[in-house]
Amino acid sequence: MAYPDFTLENKLSGVIAGVDEVGRGPLAGPVISAAVVFTNRDTIIEGINDSKKLTARNRQVLYEKIISVAKFGIGIASVAEINSYNILQATKLSMERALVNLGIELDYVLVDGNQPPKVKWQVKSIVKGDSLSVSVAAASIVAKVTRDQLMQELHNQYPEYNWYKNKGYGTKGHIDAINLYGVTEHHRKSFAPILNSTKWALL
Repeated sequence: MAYPDFTLENKLSGVIAGVDEVGRGPLAGPVISAAVVFTNRDTIIEGINDSKKLTARNRQVLYEKIISVAKFGIGIASVAEINSYNILQATKLSMERALVNLGIELDYVLVDGNQPPKVKWQVKSIVKGDSLSVSVAAASIVAKVTRDQLMQELHNQYPEYNWYKNKGYGTKGHIDAINLYGVTEHHRKSFAPILNSTKWALL
C-alpha cells in the first residue's frame, strides 16, 4: 500500500496546512473539517493515510499521535447551516473555520478535492489529496475521529437511529428508523428522503 508523504509540502515553502472534511453525504449531523500543520516535517508518524482506508481503531491511535505533535484546528458547519445554504457552501465554511481555529499564520493551504474555501492564504486544491499529502491525510483522520465522537454523543440522545454505527449516513437501518420514528433536529431537512418526510420526532 502506498502512503502519503511530505513531497507536496516540501515543494512549497513556509507554514503549510492540510485541510480535509468529513460528513458531506450523511442524512444527519454536521459537516466537520480539520486543518493540520506539521511544524517539524522530520517527525514521521507511521501509517498515516486517507481516513477511509483505516480501521476505526487505527484512526484513533493515529489521531492521538497526530494531535500530540501537530497543530490542528476543527471547523464545524451545523445542520441548520447546511439547510440554510447547501452542503457545498457549508463544507467550505467548516474548512474556513478549521483554518481560523488553527490560530497561526500560514503560507499555503493544501485542500483535498477541487472545491477549496476562499481564505486569505494561498490555496492548492489536490484531488485525492488525502492519499498524497501527509498533512491532508492527517486532517482527514482528525476530522473523521472528531465527527465520529460527536455522532456517538448524538446517538446517546437518539439511540433509535444507530448513529454510533451508521454515523448519520443513509443506510437501510437509518432510513427504516426515520420512517418509523420520524426526523429530528439533527437530520438535514434539505436532503432526500428527509425533504419528503412529514413525520418529525419529538424534540
